[in-house]
Amino acid sequence: MSRADAGEINELHARLCKAIADPKRLLILDALRDGPRAVGDIAVELGMSQPNTSQHLAVLRARNIVRTARAGNTIYYSLTSLKVIEAIDLLREFMAEFMDEAARTDSVECG
Repeated sequence: MSRADAGEINELHARLCKAIADPKRLLILDALRDGPRAVGDIAVELGMSQPNTSQHLAVLRARNIVRTARAGNTIYYSLTSLKVIEAIDLLREFMAEFMDEAARTDSVECG
């Protein structure tokens, strides 16, 4: 891989990470885990307004994390790849291990 290619990959990586760094966007991605969903359904499930949900979905769509399909007047959103969910799950596992280790360290220091 050339330096230019590596630089482009790093830039895309950073943009993707920024897009999924928002807690509401993580919730939206989790809601899409099992398949396509309409904006209204996602908004109701997450207790968000439809316009706010749409704004977050627009960010995810701009980063090619989600795609749309229209059925009549309804727009359905779906993940472009389940790999983003796998990556998020892996990060959550890492954080859980980190938190467990921190809790063990704190209990040893306090004991």
